[in-house]
Amino acid sequence: MHENEETNLDEILGRTRCARCGEILNAEIECPFCSLFPEETKASHTPKWVYITACFLTSPLSLPFLIVTHRMTIIEKIIAGSGMLAWAAVYWLL
Repeated sequence: MHENEETNLDEILGRTRCARCGEILNAEIECPFCSLFPEETKASHTPKWVYITACFLTSPLSLPFLIVTHRMTIIEKIIAGSGMLAWAAVYWLL
């Protein structure tokens, strides 16, 4: 049978299949075999430019985050820190 025909037949008969292996499930929530080997979750990482821009445009209150983060290099921390110094200058002048 073709995949389309199997899908139509499953809909007609009211069968559900495992999303990973395609095994027909009989009143089960997940496939017994696939449940033994769960998929690893993939963490999505925020791009580095977001951190640099956020630190550059925010006030010096972001300085503790900038110091402890390991996501940026020293040069990137200096660039972001220069933006914080500009904010500090604006606060000082006011």
